[in-house]
Amino acid sequence: MLQEEVLVGRGDQAVLPLSVSISLPSSPFGPASPAAIELPEQESSKQGKSFRSQPVPARAADQCSHRDKRFDPFKTWSGRLERQLSNLRGKPQDPDHADCDGGGEDGEAVPAVDRYFDALEGPELETLRVSEVSILPEDEKWPFLLRFPISSFGICLGVGSQAILWKMLADSSSAGFLHVSPVVNLALWSASLAMTAIVSCIYLSKVVLYFEAVRREYHHPVRVNFFFAPWIAGLFLVLGAPDSLTAGRPPVAVWYVLMAPILCLELKLYGQWMSGGQRRLSKVANPSNHLTIVGNFVGALASASMGMEEPPVFFFAVGLAHYLVLFVTLYQRLPTNQTLPKELHPVFFLFVAPPSVVSVAWARINGEFDCASRIAYFMAMFPLRLAVRINFFRGFRFSLAWWAYTFPTTAFSIATIKYSMVVMNSFTRTLVVFFSGISAFTVCVLSISTIFHAFVLRDLFPNDVAIAIANKQRPKLSKFIAHLRSIGSDTKEMEQALEV
Repeated sequence: MLQEEVLVGRGDQAVLPLSVSISLPSSPFGPASPAAIELPEQESSKQGKSFRSQPVPARAADQCSHRDKRFDPFKTWSGRLERQLSNLRGKPQDPDHADCDGGGEDGEAVPAVDRYFDALEGPELETLRVSEVSILPEDEKWPFLLRFPISSFGICLGVGSQAILWKMLADSSSAGFLHVSPVVNLALWSASLAMTAIVSCIYLSKVVLYFEAVRREYHHPVRVNFFFAPWIAGLFLVLGAPDSLTAGRPPVAVWYVLMAPILCLELKLYGQWMSGGQRRLSKVANPSNHLTIVGNFVGALASASMGMEEPPVFFFAVGLAHYLVLFVTLYQRLPTNQTLPKELHPVFFLFVAPPSVVSVAWARINGEFDCASRIAYFMAMFPLRLAVRINFFRGFRFSLAWWAYTFPTTAFSIATIKYSMVVMNSFTRTLVVFFSGISAFTVCVLSISTIFHAFVLRDLFPNDVAIAIANKQRPKLSKFIAHLRSIGSDTKEMEQALEV
């Protein structure tokens, strides 16, 4: 808006200023608006009319064209909330402008389980098949929250389990020759608390801003198991808390707060396993299902550490019943289920976690590391044969899935410490040093690699195509057509930039 004052005079009479207001279009390509002359109040009162400049009304189509709408289908919930808050403030949005907030067909409906298996491949169903087309652009980087997966809580599990390990090394009589200081436990627990808080805040922001992406992760046959990880990480903080902070025992209320979501998720997921529908266990079984089982045993261990009597037995029984079924299903691989990929993967280390936690939890409930705890311990030792296979570590690009190494190996190290307290000899002490060293070394290497890929290479969080599959399979040529469309849009943007 340009304004200029013009002096108008009649001979020697007083000079009155006139304000000339010129409205310019919001875009250099938009239609020009006529200039309007604004008279002073004295003159306008005489003529009975006032001429004032009015802003050029913006068209809804122009607003939509200047805003990136490609990620709108994943903003369904936040877009509706914004419109509701605007209505409550008495400033309802323009219906045409509200239509620009997305909420299309792909954003409303969640793909069925079969679509995840048909459109994705890989041990974690994280790679888009060649014949499929992503509903989001694949040739550019997405917003950070869309690229932040629920599996990021695996970092919290790895660091939190280390705090428990070093706490036991400092308190165990069989590891007294190591002379571990409690300061190590305090430092690791503080780091685990900070990491859990940061990851939780980031993912909570994703829930608020990209709720549709969270819905798709929850319906993903593999990602749904990682929704147990935040609450298990909280239980790790309870178990690994330094004695100087908890004064012997942590508050019982914290256990109820952490176990309530786990119980709700179990009722939902275990019901789907048994219902015989599309999400029956024989169809969706994968190594990450162990996370749904481990939550029961960790909860039983935490409640037994607080002096409870019935809750530890309850969750231990529920976890053991479903673990036996899952163990048989994963080993037998029923004909109705897709075969496991031939290439090995870090997530397969989760086979070690449940029996390791079972041995420690039962020893805590029963009061001693008896024969049942030893059986579970030796069951956990058998899957560790994967660690000595060099091919297991070849041919994989670093990703957050590598943190699956840390939690199972740390759990087995803790079980080894418990075992060495019963069978005290040089061999068991060697096992304690060996597996504890392997666990600590793995966490250090993965921590350095994670920091390097996150802040130096900036490729730790690639586009999460697992949540960007279409509800229905599209023709194979659509990928080529989508590429041509992207080239055409880029060409138009370059032409507009040159014209400006």
